[in-house]
Amino acid sequence: MGKKAVIVSLWPTLPVLLFACFLPMEDLQRALSARGLAVSTLPEKGRCLFSTRDFAPGDVILNEEPYVSVPNRGSIDSRCDWCFSTSNLKKCSACQVVCYCGSACQKSDWRVHRLECGALSKLDKHRQKSLTPSIRLMVKLYIRKKLQRGKIIPTTGTDNFKLVEALVTHMSDIDEKQLILYAQMANLVNLILQLPDINIKEIAENFSKLACNAHTICDSELRPLGTGLYPVISIINHSCLPNSVLVFEGRVAVIRAVQHIPKGTEVLISYIETAGSTMTRQKALKEQYFFSCTCPRCIKVFCVKGQFDDIQESAIFEGYRCKDNGCSGFLLRDSVDKGFICQQCGLVRDREDITNIASEIKLLSERASKSVSSGYNTEACGIYKMIEKLQQTLCHPFSITLMQTRETLLKLSMELQDWKEALAYCRSTIPVYQRVYLGFNPLLGLQYYTCGKLEWLLGNTDGAIKSLTNALDILWVTHGANTPLVEELSIKLKEAHAEASYKLSSNNIDG
Repeated sequence: MGKKAVIVSLWPTLPVLLFACFLPMEDLQRALSARGLAVSTLPEKGRCLFSTRDFAPGDVILNEEPYVSVPNRGSIDSRCDWCFSTSNLKKCSACQVVCYCGSACQKSDWRVHRLECGALSKLDKHRQKSLTPSIRLMVKLYIRKKLQRGKIIPTTGTDNFKLVEALVTHMSDIDEKQLILYAQMANLVNLILQLPDINIKEIAENFSKLACNAHTICDSELRPLGTGLYPVISIINHSCLPNSVLVFEGRVAVIRAVQHIPKGTEVLISYIETAGSTMTRQKALKEQYFFSCTCPRCIKVFCVKGQFDDIQESAIFEGYRCKDNGCSGFLLRDSVDKGFICQQCGLVRDREDITNIASEIKLLSERASKSVSSGYNTEACGIYKMIEKLQQTLCHPFSITLMQTRETLLKLSMELQDWKEALAYCRSTIPVYQRVYLGFNPLLGLQYYTCGKLEWLLGNTDGAIKSLTNALDILWVTHGANTPLVEELSIKLKEAHAEASYKLSSNNIDG
């Protein structure tokens, strides 16, 4: 992860190159070969994961337990440290920091937590409050390294500290302020662990590795639960048009194919939110992962037609609308930078008009954020409706900013149990989701699922069947047919079909 990505190509000489990796990776190669995978190291992009057999959409390519994982901050006392459950939690009686939902999870985590517990128990309350997820993840990383070195925890080809050592650090790309922060964090880890052979510089470098390689662990509906380090999955490179998707089943990371992946193809996932222009995506990748993406979706900017397409995409997703409400054109700056010209009808929109509306939206957004943080959801909902109204006059109908405002209104409406409004906002986001989330994308599938559940709740059985079917078509590929989410969705769809059949037969009898 965090390596420079290039255009994927299929090589006739791939089998020769695949096993040209350095010797310490032989155990990993053997483990991956049983899954139809192999690691290759290329000069222009570092390590890559390639398929050595065909994968169909929905196939599991790879799954991996985390080398180490922790719950998110703020939920450290409300989630099990092993499985992230929120039920039947009890704090560890010794350290009073870590929670477990039962003896099974506590036993599973005991070999690592036994040493962590002793270290955390020695900290005063002030130090315990400084335990961010990153700090705890690093503490657990060194404890697991020590336990594997002492053969208390066994090592395998896909579970050993050498895989962590092989991850990219990008220390040379990090600014001085971040380096100082890593050094301070490393000192705190050293203070907690107090191991005789610990190296402060190495810890700082490993914090850099975590920044580029740790994954946010999410539930089936992509809500964040915690953070985990998955060294094998971190080998997989990025594409803004990925052929695979990363989801989680509990704490296990699962890579599934979302396209047909022929033998000899590089396995690719997306590291970032792909809704946005090429410039936005490139900025996000450069800031966090220190590389410029040259996937097919990004490389198009190097040809004349591709440049125009990218300018149009950026103007639609992140720009302004024509002042003629009946026009769906996109706007570009005029040559003297005094306004924006509609590329469809030619109308000019004054720069001052846009600035005034944007300033008003900014002020309202600050008020809305305060209302949400204070728990005043009804007030917040009213303010966000005002923001949406202004954005409709300012933004293109396919604007991502407008979509995000409607997402917020959807969430607030559901919390206020205003199901009709929630459905209206959910439906309004679907066309934008369809445009920005290409192919089998779990975000689009989950949005269809939300829409279907609301339609069914409000008695629109036919609409629910359509939305739930669309959701199932996507989520059985991204999540798997036998996962609880998809099984629940399948049951709801069957019940909706049964209800529709009953209504039809009742109408025929009445007729």
